[in-house]
Amino acid sequence: MATAPFPPIPSIVTHSSSTSKPPQNLSLSPPFRAQFPNSRTQQQTTLRRDFLRGVALLPLLLDLKMPSSSVAKEIEVGSYLPPSPSDPSFVLFKASPKDTPALRAGNVQPYQFILPPTWKQTRVANILSGNYCQPKCAEPWIEVKFEDEKQGKIQVVASPLIRLTNKPNATIEDIGSPEKLIASLGPFVTGNTYDPDELLQSSLEKRGDQTYYKYELETPFALTGSHNLAKATAKGNTVVLFVASANDKQWPASEKILKAMLDSFQST
Repeated sequence: MATAPFPPIPSIVTHSSSTSKPPQNLSLSPPFRAQFPNSRTQQQTTLRRDFLRGVALLPLLLDLKMPSSSVAKEIEVGSYLPPSPSDPSFVLFKASPKDTPALRAGNVQPYQFILPPTWKQTRVANILSGNYCQPKCAEPWIEVKFEDEKQGKIQVVASPLIRLTNKPNATIEDIGSPEKLIASLGPFVTGNTYDPDELLQSSLEKRGDQTYYKYELETPFALTGSHNLAKATAKGNTVVLFVASANDKQWPASEKILKAMLDSFQST
């Protein structure tokens, strides 16, 4: 009696693990075939999603480590500015062409000053930054701003020289006395108006061939604060004004700090 031939045995045992193709006649149950490719696809999708998230976050992580000073930052300046060589308890801000439109346009010469490491840089509105009018601005603009809720705030204001005198490349002495200059720039110190009675004292400071006018004002109605310190100098086609402000609550604890910042300001 004839017998039926046995069906071929799948070559599972003899298949080498180094072979890239699976056995052609290996039969997998439907549940296993469905689970394997889905698991692999999910793993690839997860890896791809995590990678794209990492790429998207990379600029933010880099920005935290190396922030640009042209953009307001909600981080303390001590995390990215170097210590001041003259006083390590402060950090040194040195403005360069990358920081403001006026510096890039060459309308303002670089300047520097110290500030406490806990302060933060704040954003300057585009219309106040002079960005829209460079290289020929008719009115003063704000260069940079920094502040601390407990100690006060500072800002650097730049004014076209032509607004104050018709003499090109004039020194600050060519413009006039300290009192004459603050009468013109006082509203940019207070944020609204200036009354000569608010000026407590003024002085003149020499650093090399550069002259600075310094002021202390008590300004009860000023938008910037009831106490204001200012320091101005002329260089090139611009007068640069450094302003440090505090309210009555901040002033007792921050007076010495603000005066140290004011003294450190210089055009480089």
